Amino acid sequence: MISVLAPLPVLLPLLGAAANLLVGRHPRTQRTVSLVVLTAVLVVSVVLLLQADSSGATAISVGGWPVPLGIVLVVDRLSALMLVVASTVALGVLWFAVGQGSADGSEETPLSIFHPTFLVLIAGVSNAFLAGDLFNLYVGFEILLMASYVLLTLGGSAPRVRAGITYVVVSLTSSLIFLAAIGLIYAATGTVNMAQLAMRLGDLPEGMQLLLQSMLLIAFCIKAAVFPLSAWLPDSYPTAPAPVTAVFAGLLTKVGVYAIIRTQTLLFPGGGLDDLLMWAGLATMVMGILGAVAQTDIRRMLSFTLVSHIGYMVFGIALGTAAGLAGAIFYVAHHIAIQTSLFLVAGLIERQGGSTSVNRLGGLAKRSPLLAVLFFVPAMNLAGIPPFSGFIGKLGLLQAGVADGSALALTVVAGGVVTSLLTLLAVARVWTRAFWRPPTQEPLDDTAAAAASDAGVQAREPVPVGAGEPGSGELEPPTERRAAWSAAWQRHEDVATAGTSLPATRAASVRALRPLPGVMVGATAVMVAVTVSLTGIAGALYGYTDRAARDLLDRTPYVEAVFDGPVPAEEGE
Repeated sequence: MISVLAPLPVLLPLLGAAANLLVGRHPRTQRTVSLVVLTAVLVVSVVLLLQADSSGATAISVGGWPVPLGIVLVVDRLSALMLVVASTVALGVLWFAVGQGSADGSEETPLSIFHPTFLVLIAGVSNAFLAGDLFNLYVGFEILLMASYVLLTLGGSAPRVRAGITYVVVSLTSSLIFLAAIGLIYAATGTVNMAQLAMRLGDLPEGMQLLLQSMLLIAFCIKAAVFPLSAWLPDSYPTAPAPVTAVFAGLLTKVGVYAIIRTQTLLFPGGGLDDLLMWAGLATMVMGILGAVAQTDIRRMLSFTLVSHIGYMVFGIALGTAAGLAGAIFYVAHHIAIQTSLFLVAGLIERQGGSTSVNRLGGLAKRSPLLAVLFFVPAMNLAGIPPFSGFIGKLGLLQAGVADGSALALTVVAGGVVTSLLTLLAVARVWTRAFWRPPTQEPLDDTAAAAASDAGVQAREPVPVGAGEPGSGELEPPTERRAAWSAAWQRHEDVATAGTSLPATRAASVRALRPLPGVMVGATAVMVAVTVSLTGIAGALYGYTDRAARDLLDRTPYVEAVFDGPVPAEEGE
Protein backbone atom coordinates (compact mmCIF):
# COMPACT_ATOMS: atom_id res chain seq x y z
CA MET A 1 0.00 0.00 0.00
CA ILE A 2 2.98 2.29 0.43
CA SER A 3 3.33 2.40 -3.37
CA VAL A 4 0.25 4.65 -3.55
CA LEU A 5 2.43 7.37 -2.02
CA ALA A 6 4.78 7.34 -5.02
CA PRO A 7 2.88 9.97 -7.06
CA LEU A 8 2.71 12.43 -4.15
CA PRO A 9 6.22 13.97 -4.57
CA VAL A 10 5.06 15.04 -8.04
CA LEU A 11 1.38 15.69 -7.36
CA LEU A 12 1.71 17.75 -4.17
CA PRO A 13 4.05 20.43 -5.62
CA LEU A 14 1.83 20.76 -8.73
CA LEU A 15 -1.27 21.22 -6.58
CA GLY A 16 0.66 23.66 -4.39
CA ALA A 17 1.72 25.64 -7.46
CA ALA A 18 -1.91 25.87 -8.61
CA ALA A 19 -2.97 27.02 -5.14
CA ASN A 20 -0.25 29.67 -5.09
CA LEU A 21 -1.41 31.06 -8.42
CA LEU A 22 -4.91 31.41 -7.00
CA VAL A 23 -3.65 33.37 -3.96
CA GLY A 24 -1.06 35.41 -5.84
CA ARG A 25 -2.12 38.62 -4.08
CA HIS A 26 -1.49 37.13 -0.64
CA PRO A 27 2.25 36.55 -0.17
CA ARG A 28 1.91 35.19 3.36
CA THR A 29 -0.52 32.53 2.15
CA GLN A 30 1.82 31.68 -0.71
CA ARG A 31 4.72 31.18 1.68
CA THR A 32 2.60 29.01 3.96
CA VAL A 33 1.39 26.83 1.09
CA SER A 34 4.91 26.35 -0.26
CA LEU A 35 6.40 25.45 3.11
CA VAL A 36 3.57 23.04 3.98
CA VAL A 37 3.80 21.34 0.58
CA LEU A 38 7.57 20.85 0.68
CA THR A 39 7.41 19.62 4.28
CA ALA A 40 4.81 17.06 3.21
CA VAL A 41 6.97 16.01 0.26
CA LEU A 42 9.92 15.48 2.60
CA VAL A 43 7.84 13.32 4.96
CA VAL A 44 6.49 11.22 2.08
CA SER A 45 10.01 10.84 0.65
CA VAL A 46 11.36 9.57 3.98
CA VAL A 47 8.53 7.02 4.18
CA LEU A 48 9.29 5.86 0.63
CA LEU A 49 12.99 5.53 1.47
CA LEU A 50 12.31 3.39 4.52
CA GLN A 51 9.92 1.25 2.50
CA ALA A 52 12.39 0.83 -0.38
CA ASP A 53 15.20 -0.17 1.98
CA SER A 54 13.12 -2.67 3.93
CA SER A 55 10.92 -4.18 1.22
CA GLY A 56 12.72 -3.45 -2.03
CA ALA A 57 11.60 -1.58 -5.11
CA THR A 58 7.93 -0.84 -5.71
CA ALA A 59 6.10 0.53 -8.73
CA ILE A 60 2.68 1.98 -9.47
CA SER A 61 0.94 2.28 -12.83
CA VAL A 62 -0.79 5.64 -12.83
CA GLY A 63 -4.45 5.25 -13.78
CA GLY A 64 -4.27 1.47 -13.60
CA TRP A 65 -3.11 1.08 -17.20
CA PRO A 66 -1.03 -2.00 -18.13
CA VAL A 67 2.73 -1.60 -17.87
CA PRO A 68 3.61 -0.95 -21.52
CA LEU A 69 0.82 1.60 -21.97
CA GLY A 70 0.52 3.57 -18.75
CA ILE A 71 2.86 5.89 -16.84
CA VAL A 72 4.89 3.86 -14.37
CA LEU A 73 6.51 5.43 -11.31
CA VAL A 74 9.23 3.33 -9.69
CA VAL A 75 10.60 3.78 -6.17
CA ASP A 76 13.86 1.92 -5.52
CA ARG A 77 16.70 2.70 -3.16
CA LEU A 78 18.35 5.13 -5.56
CA SER A 79 15.26 7.15 -6.48
CA ALA A 80 14.05 7.24 -2.84
CA LEU A 81 17.41 8.61 -1.64
CA MET A 82 17.40 11.26 -4.36
CA LEU A 83 13.86 12.29 -3.36
CA VAL A 84 14.83 12.69 0.30
CA VAL A 85 17.94 14.75 -0.45
CA ALA A 86 16.16 16.88 -3.07
CA SER A 87 13.18 17.69 -0.83
CA THR A 88 15.51 18.50 2.08
CA VAL A 89 17.54 21.07 0.17
CA ALA A 90 14.42 22.47 -1.53
CA LEU A 91 12.84 23.11 1.86
CA GLY A 92 16.02 24.74 3.16
CA VAL A 93 16.32 26.99 0.10
CA LEU A 94 12.66 27.99 0.37
CA TRP A 95 13.15 29.02 4.01
CA PHE A 96 16.11 31.12 2.90
CA ALA A 97 14.03 32.75 0.15
CA VAL A 98 11.17 33.43 2.57
CA GLY A 99 13.58 35.09 4.99
CA GLN A 100 15.08 37.20 2.22
CA GLY A 101 11.64 38.26 1.01
CA SER A 102 10.45 39.17 4.50
CA ALA A 103 13.59 41.17 5.25
CA ASP A 104 13.36 43.11 2.00
CA GLY A 105 9.69 43.96 2.25
CA SER A 106 7.92 41.49 0.01
CA GLU A 107 4.70 42.42 1.81
CA GLU A 108 4.61 45.66 -0.19
CA THR A 109 5.56 44.55 -3.69
CA PRO A 110 5.42 40.74 -4.01
CA LEU A 111 6.63 38.75 -7.00
CA SER A 112 3.82 36.22 -6.93
CA ILE A 113 5.29 34.00 -9.66
CA PHE A 114 8.29 32.80 -7.61
CA HIS A 115 6.52 30.34 -5.31
CA PRO A 116 4.44 28.48 -7.95
CA THR A 117 7.44 28.29 -10.27
CA PHE A 118 9.65 26.95 -7.50
CA LEU A 119 7.11 24.22 -6.72
CA VAL A 120 6.82 23.30 -10.40
CA LEU A 121 10.61 22.95 -10.48
CA ILE A 122 10.52 20.50 -7.57
CA ALA A 123 7.69 18.56 -9.23
CA GLY A 124 9.84 18.17 -12.34
CA VAL A 125 12.83 16.98 -10.32
CA SER A 126 10.70 14.44 -8.45
CA ASN A 127 9.11 13.19 -11.67
CA ALA A 128 12.54 12.64 -13.22
CA PHE A 129 13.68 10.59 -10.22
CA LEU A 130 10.52 8.43 -10.25
CA ALA A 131 10.05 8.00 -14.01
CA GLY A 132 9.82 4.39 -15.13
CA ASP A 133 9.92 5.12 -18.86
CA LEU A 134 12.12 7.32 -21.02
CA PHE A 135 9.34 9.59 -22.23
CA ASN A 136 8.18 10.37 -18.69
CA LEU A 137 11.82 11.08 -17.83
CA TYR A 138 11.87 13.50 -20.76
CA VAL A 139 8.69 15.14 -19.44
CA GLY A 140 10.30 15.50 -16.01
CA PHE A 141 13.30 17.24 -17.58
CA GLU A 142 11.07 19.60 -19.54
CA ILE A 143 9.00 20.51 -16.48
CA LEU A 144 12.06 21.41 -14.42
CA LEU A 145 13.71 23.19 -17.34
CA MET A 146 10.60 25.27 -18.05
CA ALA A 147 10.52 26.38 -14.43
CA SER A 148 14.26 27.03 -14.39
CA TYR A 149 13.97 29.33 -17.42
CA VAL A 150 11.51 31.50 -15.50
CA LEU A 151 13.52 31.53 -12.27
CA LEU A 152 16.78 32.30 -14.05
CA THR A 153 15.44 35.36 -15.88
CA LEU A 154 12.94 36.64 -13.31
CA GLY A 155 13.81 40.28 -12.62
CA GLY A 156 14.68 41.03 -16.23
CA SER A 157 18.21 42.43 -15.80
CA ALA A 158 20.42 42.27 -18.89
CA PRO A 159 22.97 39.79 -17.43
CA ARG A 160 20.19 37.42 -16.39
CA VAL A 161 18.52 37.57 -19.78
CA ARG A 162 21.85 36.88 -21.52
CA ALA A 163 22.54 33.95 -19.19
CA GLY A 164 18.99 32.72 -19.67
CA ILE A 165 19.37 32.71 -23.46
CA THR A 166 22.51 30.58 -23.21
CA TYR A 167 20.83 28.24 -20.76
CA VAL A 168 17.73 27.89 -22.95
CA VAL A 169 19.73 27.15 -26.12
CA VAL A 170 21.89 24.52 -24.43
CA SER A 171 18.93 22.90 -22.67
CA LEU A 172 16.85 22.75 -25.83
CA THR A 173 19.77 21.18 -27.69
CA SER A 174 20.11 18.43 -25.10
CA SER A 175 16.33 17.92 -25.06
CA LEU A 176 16.21 17.54 -28.85
CA ILE A 177 18.98 14.93 -28.73
CA PHE A 178 17.14 13.10 -25.95
CA LEU A 179 13.84 13.19 -27.85
CA ALA A 180 15.50 11.91 -31.03
CA ALA A 181 17.03 9.05 -29.03
CA ILE A 182 13.62 8.17 -27.59
CA GLY A 183 12.17 8.02 -31.11
CA LEU A 184 14.93 5.73 -32.35
CA ILE A 185 14.64 3.50 -29.29
CA TYR A 186 10.89 3.13 -29.77
CA ALA A 187 11.35 2.36 -33.47
CA ALA A 188 13.93 -0.31 -32.66
CA THR A 189 12.25 -1.96 -29.66
CA GLY A 190 8.57 -0.99 -29.69
CA THR A 191 8.64 0.42 -26.15
CA VAL A 192 10.07 3.21 -24.01
CA ASN A 193 9.40 1.49 -20.68
CA MET A 194 12.80 1.12 -19.03
CA ALA A 195 12.10 -2.30 -17.51
CA GLN A 196 11.11 -3.64 -20.93
CA LEU A 197 14.07 -1.92 -22.54
CA ALA A 198 16.37 -3.68 -20.10
CA MET A 199 15.14 -6.95 -21.64
CA ARG A 200 15.02 -5.87 -25.30
CA LEU A 201 17.98 -3.59 -25.97
CA GLY A 202 20.46 -6.47 -25.66
CA ASP A 203 18.90 -8.12 -28.72
CA LEU A 204 19.75 -5.19 -30.99
CA PRO A 205 22.91 -5.14 -33.15
CA GLU A 206 25.94 -3.79 -31.31
CA GLY A 207 26.22 -0.81 -33.62
CA MET A 208 22.63 0.21 -32.94
CA GLN A 209 23.13 -0.22 -29.19
CA LEU A 210 26.22 1.99 -29.33
CA LEU A 211 24.38 4.69 -31.27
CA LEU A 212 21.42 4.77 -28.86
CA GLN A 213 23.66 4.74 -25.80
CA SER A 214 25.80 7.54 -27.22
CA MET A 215 22.80 9.76 -27.93
CA LEU A 216 21.39 9.28 -24.44
CA LEU A 217 24.76 9.94 -22.81
CA ILE A 218 25.35 13.10 -24.85
CA ALA A 219 21.96 14.46 -23.82
CA PHE A 220 22.48 13.59 -20.16
CA CYS A 221 26.09 14.78 -20.06
CA ILE A 222 24.97 18.21 -21.28
CA LYS A 223 22.41 18.36 -18.49
CA ALA A 224 24.96 17.12 -15.94
CA ALA A 225 27.65 19.59 -17.16
CA VAL A 226 30.23 16.93 -18.01
CA PHE A 227 33.29 18.29 -19.84
CA PRO A 228 33.48 19.27 -22.71
CA LEU A 229 29.72 19.91 -22.54
CA SER A 230 29.91 22.08 -19.43
CA ALA A 231 30.90 25.54 -20.69
CA TRP A 232 27.35 26.86 -20.27
CA LEU A 233 27.14 26.39 -16.49
CA PRO A 234 29.68 28.91 -15.06
CA ASP A 235 28.16 31.69 -17.16
CA SER A 236 24.54 30.85 -16.30
CA TYR A 237 24.32 30.06 -12.59
CA PRO A 238 26.21 33.02 -11.00
CA THR A 239 23.83 35.62 -12.46
CA ALA A 240 20.77 34.25 -10.66
CA PRO A 241 19.76 35.31 -7.11
CA ALA A 242 21.13 33.30 -4.19
CA PRO A 243 18.11 31.01 -3.58
CA VAL A 244 17.73 30.20 -7.28
CA THR A 245 21.45 29.58 -7.77
CA ALA A 246 21.54 27.36 -4.69
CA VAL A 247 18.73 25.07 -5.83
CA PHE A 248 20.09 24.99 -9.39
CA ALA A 249 23.58 24.05 -8.24
CA GLY A 250 22.31 21.47 -5.81
CA LEU A 251 19.71 19.69 -7.93
CA LEU A 252 19.64 20.30 -11.67
CA THR A 253 22.98 18.79 -12.66
CA LYS A 254 22.35 15.83 -10.33
CA VAL A 255 19.21 14.93 -12.26
CA GLY A 256 21.50 14.52 -15.27
CA VAL A 257 23.87 12.37 -13.21
CA TYR A 258 20.91 10.26 -12.06
CA ALA A 259 19.89 9.72 -15.69
CA ILE A 260 23.44 8.62 -16.56
CA ILE A 261 23.34 6.07 -13.72
CA ARG A 262 20.05 4.64 -15.03
CA THR A 263 21.36 4.51 -18.59
CA GLN A 264 24.60 2.76 -17.69
CA THR A 265 23.18 0.24 -15.23
CA LEU A 266 19.64 -0.58 -16.40
CA LEU A 267 19.66 -0.03 -20.16
CA PHE A 268 23.27 -0.59 -21.27
CA PRO A 269 25.06 -2.63 -18.59
CA GLY A 270 27.70 -4.01 -20.94
CA GLY A 271 30.16 -1.16 -20.32
CA GLY A 272 30.72 -0.31 -23.97
CA LEU A 273 31.46 3.36 -23.27
CA ASP A 274 32.92 3.04 -19.78
CA ASP A 275 36.46 4.01 -20.84
CA LEU A 276 35.17 7.11 -22.63
CA LEU A 277 33.15 8.06 -19.56
CA MET A 278 36.24 7.61 -17.40
CA TRP A 279 38.24 9.98 -19.59
CA ALA A 280 35.34 12.44 -19.46
CA GLY A 281 35.31 12.19 -15.66
CA LEU A 282 39.03 12.95 -15.49
CA ALA A 283 38.73 15.92 -17.86
CA THR A 284 35.74 17.25 -15.93
CA MET A 285 37.66 17.10 -12.65
CA VAL A 286 40.80 18.78 -13.94
CA MET A 287 39.36 21.43 -16.25
CA GLY A 288 36.69 22.40 -13.77
CA ILE A 289 39.06 22.88 -10.86
CA LEU A 290 41.58 24.80 -12.97
CA GLY A 291 38.77 27.19 -13.84
CA ALA A 292 37.85 27.48 -10.16
CA VAL A 293 41.38 28.36 -9.09
CA ALA A 294 41.47 31.19 -11.64
CA GLN A 295 38.32 32.91 -10.33
CA THR A 296 38.10 35.92 -8.05
CA ASP A 297 34.30 35.84 -7.76
CA ILE A 298 32.98 33.40 -5.15
CA ARG A 299 29.92 32.36 -7.14
CA ARG A 300 31.93 31.68 -10.30
CA MET A 301 34.48 29.76 -8.26
CA LEU A 302 31.71 27.61 -6.79
CA SER A 303 30.23 27.08 -10.25
CA PHE A 304 33.53 25.74 -11.53
CA THR A 305 33.94 23.47 -8.50
CA LEU A 306 30.42 22.21 -9.20
CA VAL A 307 31.55 21.17 -12.67
CA SER A 308 34.77 19.70 -11.32
CA HIS A 309 33.16 17.47 -8.72
CA ILE A 310 30.69 16.06 -11.24
CA GLY A 311 33.81 14.29 -12.51
CA TYR A 312 34.02 12.21 -9.31
CA MET A 313 30.47 10.94 -9.84
CA VAL A 314 31.10 10.12 -13.51
CA PHE A 315 34.26 8.24 -12.49
CA GLY A 316 32.32 6.05 -10.06
CA ILE A 317 29.67 5.32 -12.70
CA ALA A 318 32.30 4.48 -15.31
CA LEU A 319 33.98 1.94 -13.02
CA GLY A 320 30.80 -0.14 -13.28
CA THR A 321 31.45 -1.96 -10.00
CA ALA A 322 29.39 -2.08 -6.83
CA ALA A 323 32.07 -0.11 -4.99
CA GLY A 324 32.26 2.53 -7.71
CA LEU A 325 28.50 2.99 -7.94
CA ALA A 326 28.12 3.09 -4.16
CA GLY A 327 30.76 5.81 -3.97
CA ALA A 328 29.11 7.75 -6.80
CA ILE A 329 25.65 7.62 -5.19
CA PHE A 330 27.08 8.65 -1.81
CA TYR A 331 28.94 11.52 -3.46
CA VAL A 332 25.80 12.70 -5.28
CA ALA A 333 23.88 12.94 -1.99
CA HIS A 334 26.82 14.67 -0.29
CA HIS A 335 27.41 17.12 -3.11
CA ILE A 336 23.77 18.21 -3.40
CA ALA A 337 23.82 19.35 0.23
CA ILE A 338 27.31 20.90 0.08
CA GLN A 339 26.81 22.96 -3.07
CA THR A 340 23.42 24.21 -1.91
CA SER A 341 24.88 25.31 1.42
CA LEU A 342 27.86 27.09 -0.15
CA PHE A 343 25.70 29.05 -2.60
CA LEU A 344 23.41 30.11 0.26
CA VAL A 345 26.50 31.27 2.16
CA ALA A 346 27.60 33.18 -0.95
CA GLY A 347 24.25 34.97 -0.86
CA LEU A 348 24.88 35.98 2.76
CA ILE A 349 28.40 37.13 1.86
CA GLU A 350 27.03 39.32 -0.90
CA ARG A 351 24.46 40.78 1.47
CA GLN A 352 27.02 41.44 4.21
CA GLY A 353 29.89 42.65 2.04
CA GLY A 354 28.10 44.10 -0.98
CA SER A 355 29.95 41.86 -3.42
CA THR A 356 31.08 38.30 -4.06
CA SER A 357 34.44 39.38 -5.47
CA VAL A 358 37.29 38.55 -3.11
CA ASN A 359 39.05 41.68 -4.44
CA ARG A 360 36.43 43.83 -2.74
CA LEU A 361 35.93 41.85 0.45
CA GLY A 362 37.83 41.69 3.69
CA GLY A 363 37.40 41.36 7.42
CA LEU A 364 34.23 39.26 7.22
CA ALA A 365 35.44 36.90 9.94
CA LYS A 366 35.68 39.78 12.41
CA ARG A 367 32.50 41.47 11.24
CA SER A 368 30.41 38.28 11.22
CA PRO A 369 32.02 35.27 12.96
CA LEU A 370 28.93 33.14 12.39
CA LEU A 371 29.12 33.77 8.64
CA ALA A 372 32.77 32.72 8.74
CA VAL A 373 31.84 29.41 10.38
CA LEU A 374 29.01 28.83 7.92
CA PHE A 375 31.48 29.18 5.05
CA PHE A 376 34.40 27.34 6.61
CA VAL A 377 32.60 24.08 7.48
CA PRO A 378 31.09 23.25 4.04
CA ALA A 379 34.20 24.60 2.30
CA MET A 380 36.39 22.10 4.14
CA ASN A 381 33.80 19.42 3.44
CA LEU A 382 33.91 20.24 -0.27
CA ALA A 383 37.70 20.01 -0.23
CA GLY A 384 37.51 16.55 1.35
CA ILE A 385 39.20 17.31 4.66
CA PRO A 386 38.83 14.47 7.22
CA PRO A 387 36.56 13.54 8.87
CA PHE A 388 33.85 15.20 6.77
CA SER A 389 31.60 13.30 4.37
CA GLY A 390 33.48 14.75 1.40
CA PHE A 391 36.58 12.86 2.52
CA ILE A 392 34.58 9.66 3.02
CA GLY A 393 32.98 9.88 -0.42
CA LYS A 394 36.24 10.62 -2.20
CA LEU A 395 38.04 7.88 -0.28
CA GLY A 396 35.41 5.36 -1.33
CA LEU A 397 35.69 6.38 -4.98
CA LEU A 398 39.50 6.34 -4.95
CA GLN A 399 39.54 2.92 -3.27
CA ALA A 400 37.17 1.63 -5.95
CA GLY A 401 39.52 2.98 -8.62
CA VAL A 402 42.56 1.35 -7.02
CA ALA A 403 40.65 -1.94 -6.74
CA ASP A 404 39.91 -1.75 -10.47
CA GLY A 405 43.66 -1.69 -11.05
CA SER A 406 43.65 -0.58 -14.69
CA ALA A 407 46.07 2.10 -15.85
CA LEU A 408 43.20 4.40 -16.78
CA ALA A 409 41.48 4.00 -13.41
CA LEU A 410 44.73 4.70 -11.56
CA THR A 411 45.27 7.80 -13.72
CA VAL A 412 41.83 9.09 -12.75
CA VAL A 413 42.60 8.31 -9.09
CA ALA A 414 45.70 10.52 -9.35
CA GLY A 415 43.60 13.23 -11.02
CA GLY A 416 41.05 12.98 -8.21
CA VAL A 417 43.75 13.55 -5.59
CA VAL A 418 45.10 16.58 -7.45
CA THR A 419 41.57 17.95 -7.88
CA SER A 420 40.91 17.63 -4.16
CA LEU A 421 44.10 19.56 -3.33
CA LEU A 422 43.27 22.30 -5.82
CA THR A 423 39.75 22.52 -4.38
CA LEU A 424 41.33 23.16 -0.99
CA LEU A 425 43.48 25.87 -2.58
CA ALA A 426 40.45 27.55 -4.18
CA VAL A 427 38.36 27.70 -1.00
CA ALA A 428 41.41 28.67 1.08
CA ARG A 429 41.97 31.70 -1.15
CA VAL A 430 38.40 32.82 -0.52
CA TRP A 431 38.87 32.34 3.22
CA THR A 432 42.14 34.23 3.47
CA ARG A 433 41.09 37.14 1.27
CA ALA A 434 37.40 37.60 2.12
CA PHE A 435 37.33 36.52 5.77
CA TRP A 436 40.80 36.65 7.28
CA ARG A 437 42.26 39.74 5.62
CA PRO A 438 41.63 42.94 7.61
CA PRO A 439 39.39 45.44 5.81
CA THR A 440 42.09 48.10 5.98
CA GLN A 441 44.34 45.91 3.82
CA GLU A 442 41.80 45.57 1.05
CA PRO A 443 43.35 46.69 -2.29
CA LEU A 444 40.95 49.58 -2.90
CA ASP A 445 43.00 50.87 -5.83
CA ASP A 446 42.00 47.72 -7.72
CA THR A 447 38.28 48.24 -7.20
CA ALA A 448 37.64 49.32 -10.81
CA ALA A 449 39.36 46.23 -12.18
CA ALA A 450 37.49 44.04 -9.73
CA ALA A 451 34.19 45.57 -10.77
CA ALA A 452 34.92 44.90 -14.43
CA SER A 453 35.80 41.27 -13.69
CA ASP A 454 32.52 40.63 -11.84
CA ALA A 455 30.39 40.77 -15.01
CA GLY A 456 29.77 44.44 -14.29
CA VAL A 457 26.41 43.75 -12.65
CA GLN A 458 26.94 45.82 -9.54
CA ALA A 459 28.89 48.57 -11.28
CA ARG A 460 26.40 49.01 -14.10
CA GLU A 461 23.19 48.69 -12.12
CA PRO A 462 22.75 51.06 -9.16
CA VAL A 463 20.12 48.71 -7.73
CA PRO A 464 20.74 47.10 -4.35
CA VAL A 465 21.56 43.44 -4.33
CA GLY A 466 18.36 41.45 -3.99
CA ALA A 467 15.95 44.00 -5.48
CA GLY A 468 13.80 42.16 -7.95
CA GLU A 469 15.30 38.79 -7.12
CA PRO A 470 12.89 35.86 -7.15
CA GLY A 471 13.92 34.82 -3.70
CA SER A 472 13.41 38.27 -2.32
CA GLY A 473 9.80 38.35 -3.38
CA GLU A 474 9.88 42.05 -4.34
CA LEU A 475 10.26 44.32 -7.30
CA GLU A 476 11.86 47.22 -5.40
CA PRO A 477 13.29 47.72 -1.92
CA PRO A 478 11.15 49.50 0.68
CA THR A 479 10.94 53.25 0.16
CA GLU A 480 12.61 54.18 3.42
CA ARG A 481 15.72 52.14 2.57
CA ARG A 482 15.94 52.96 -1.13
CA ALA A 483 17.64 56.33 -0.75
CA ALA A 484 20.35 55.04 1.58
CA TRP A 485 21.14 52.11 -0.67
CA SER A 486 21.20 54.26 -3.80
CA ALA A 487 23.67 56.61 -2.13
CA ALA A 488 25.86 53.69 -1.12
CA TRP A 489 25.82 52.31 -4.63
CA GLN A 490 26.58 55.73 -6.09
CA ARG A 491 29.73 55.86 -3.94
CA HIS A 492 30.45 52.32 -5.14
CA GLU A 493 30.13 53.42 -8.78
CA ASP A 494 32.38 56.41 -8.16
CA VAL A 495 35.13 54.04 -7.11
CA ALA A 496 34.51 51.65 -10.01
CA THR A 497 34.50 54.36 -12.70
CA ALA A 498 37.17 56.69 -11.40
CA GLY A 499 39.49 54.05 -9.99
CA THR A 500 40.13 56.16 -6.90
CA SER A 501 40.55 54.99 -3.35
CA LEU A 502 38.17 55.72 -0.52
CA PRO A 503 39.05 55.97 3.14
CA ALA A 504 38.79 52.60 4.87
CA THR A 505 35.77 53.66 6.93
CA ARG A 506 33.89 54.90 3.90
CA ALA A 507 34.76 51.78 1.90
CA ALA A 508 33.51 49.64 4.74
CA SER A 509 30.20 51.48 4.70
CA VAL A 510 29.88 50.79 0.98
CA ARG A 511 30.53 47.09 1.49
CA ALA A 512 28.30 46.63 4.51
CA LEU A 513 25.14 47.35 2.56
CA ARG A 514 22.63 45.17 4.33
CA PRO A 515 22.26 43.24 7.59
CA LEU A 516 21.90 39.48 7.84
CA PRO A 517 18.28 38.55 8.64
CA GLY A 518 17.88 35.81 11.21
CA VAL A 519 15.69 33.58 9.02
CA MET A 520 18.23 33.60 6.18
CA VAL A 521 21.08 32.84 8.56
CA GLY A 522 19.02 30.17 10.30
CA ALA A 523 18.12 28.44 7.03
CA THR A 524 21.76 28.45 5.97
CA ALA A 525 22.86 27.15 9.37
CA VAL A 526 20.37 24.29 9.12
CA MET A 527 21.69 23.36 5.68
CA VAL A 528 25.26 23.42 6.99
CA ALA A 529 24.12 21.24 9.89
CA VAL A 530 22.67 18.80 7.35
CA THR A 531 26.07 18.58 5.63
CA VAL A 532 27.73 17.89 8.99
CA SER A 533 25.11 15.27 9.86
CA LEU A 534 26.09 13.35 6.72
CA THR A 535 29.41 12.73 8.45
CA GLY A 536 27.66 11.39 11.54
CA ILE A 537 25.53 8.96 9.54
CA ALA A 538 28.20 8.21 6.92
CA GLY A 539 28.43 4.54 7.88
CA ALA A 540 24.70 3.93 7.61
CA LEU A 541 24.43 6.04 4.46
CA TYR A 542 27.31 4.23 2.77
CA GLY A 543 25.73 0.90 3.64
CA TYR A 544 22.50 2.11 2.05
CA THR A 545 24.25 3.29 -1.12
CA ASP A 546 26.09 -0.04 -1.33
CA ARG A 547 22.75 -1.88 -1.28
CA ALA A 548 21.42 0.54 -3.88
CA ALA A 549 24.45 -0.09 -6.10
CA ARG A 550 24.01 -3.87 -5.91
CA ASP A 551 20.34 -3.53 -6.86
CA LEU A 552 21.34 -1.42 -9.86
CA LEU A 553 23.86 -3.99 -11.07
CA ASP A 554 21.39 -6.85 -10.53
CA ARG A 555 18.54 -5.08 -12.39
CA THR A 556 16.14 -7.84 -11.31
CA PRO A 557 14.56 -5.91 -8.38
CA TYR A 558 13.72 -2.99 -10.68
CA VAL A 559 12.30 -5.13 -13.50
CA GLU A 560 10.23 -7.34 -11.19
CA ALA A 561 8.84 -4.29 -9.39
CA VAL A 562 7.57 -2.89 -12.69
CA PHE A 563 6.02 -6.19 -13.81
CA ASP A 564 4.76 -6.90 -10.27
CA GLY A 565 6.44 -10.27 -10.25
CA PRO A 566 8.64 -12.42 -12.49
CA VAL A 567 9.38 -11.12 -15.97
CA PRO A 568 6.77 -12.30 -18.52
CA ALA A 569 8.00 -15.11 -20.75
CA GLU A 570 7.58 -13.04 -23.91
CA GLU A 571 10.07 -10.48 -22.62
CA GLY A 572 12.81 -13.07 -22.31
CA GLU A 573 15.67 -13.10 -19.88
